[in-house]
Amino acid sequence: MNWSALAERCLAGDIPTRDAARAVLHASADDTLALLDAAFRVRRAYWGRRVSLHVLENAKMGACPEDCGFCSQSSKHASPSGEAPMKSVEDLVAGARRAHASRAKRYCMVTATRGPSQRDLDTICAAAQQIKSEMEIELCASLGILTEAKAKRLVESGVDRFNHNLETSENHYGKIVSTHTWRDRVETVQLAKAAGMDTCCGGIVGLGESEEDLLDLAFALRDLDVDSVPVNFLDARPGTPLEGYPLVEPAYALRALCMFRFVHPRTDLRVAGGREITLRALQAFALYPANSIFTQGYLTTGGAAVQADHQMIKDAGFELELASGEAVPADPVAMANVTFPAARSLLPVVRD
Repeated sequence: MNWSALAERCLAGDIPTRDAARAVLHASADDTLALLDAAFRVRRAYWGRRVSLHVLENAKMGACPEDCGFCSQSSKHASPSGEAPMKSVEDLVAGARRAHASRAKRYCMVTATRGPSQRDLDTICAAAQQIKSEMEIELCASLGILTEAKAKRLVESGVDRFNHNLETSENHYGKIVSTHTWRDRVETVQLAKAAGMDTCCGGIVGLGESEEDLLDLAFALRDLDVDSVPVNFLDARPGTPLEGYPLVEPAYALRALCMFRFVHPRTDLRVAGGREITLRALQAFALYPANSIFTQGYLTTGGAAVQADHQMIKDAGFELELASGEAVPADPVAMANVTFPAARSLLPVVRD
């Protein structure tokens, strides 16, 4: 495969064929740098050398009624996660201030639930209104399954983007989750888009899916025309059905990111959960196909500190993109003064 020619076709507006996407996943070790260079040509055409930082806030943790096999927050698993109460408006606004100080472009509030209760939605919307009045940062919410009315409220409160991942292919989904369907997720993404929010929708590599499942996911996301694709790599959690699943090989992870970039040339492509333990010393290479990363950890697992991510971005010769659209240098020295609280411990499950 001529990777440079594939990049040219993507830049000309041609959708890669499934065979071409499959060839990316099969690229040899000798082709790694040429493949990354081709993916970077596409990424650079739409995103330059800019990297956007995204910060997650676990607004409500644990005791989720859904049975997603990869998630330690499900109450269905042998070792349930416990439950912590919904964070207050003040807590969520404080989290946004930390994200803004870290020069993050986007702050995402997440709840572990099938869908937002009225009380939880009230809290998210009140926090969103205060955040938007106080600072320039883009807001994302990840709250599970939506209704039209709830989506409208989020838009009115200032939420810019809604996250609802497909996780894997429709064919493989039933092996991972049984309490809702892949189609349920598609419908929520479509509903969020119809309400006027940008859509953030991706998946997890390493769920025991086949190569065809991964290709199905990439092209399904293209069909949905989503605005952002987060690519996670499984970090199997103790007590979940996927406990003991192996880490994705780092070279394959890079090839998967390149494949997603060719299939989604204009899209905000983000390296998400599992980045640090999967890619290890190769993390900076992920910036060539991807233009954004999560920083300061994930919902139930730790991750690279914001100072370390600023250093990586600076060392690799990239720059940060703020919510204003301004590009600024990464500044690891300044980040030494930005402190995030320790991860909140889960509480024991409380049963009625």
